[in-house]
Amino acid sequence: MPDNSQSNIATADALTLLLHNQHAICAAIDEFVSWLSENGVGDIALNASMAMETLDTNAQALTDAIMRLRHC
Repeated sequence: MPDNSQSNIATADALTLLLHNQHAICAAIDEFVSWLSENGVGDIALNASMAMETLDTNAQALTDAIMRLRHC
């Protein structure tokens, strides 16, 4: 059974991959928001922007967790 530091590293690595995916999703939504705004669908663009805010908030929480795991 791996010791705690090995488990922390594996968990931090997995969270890092999820964080990278989250950044990619946010970038895709940002492009979608731009397109929606340019094509007169402001209400939907606003909803997508709010989703991006949630992704940003959660990305910060993931980053904090990764840093804690890597420094244990």
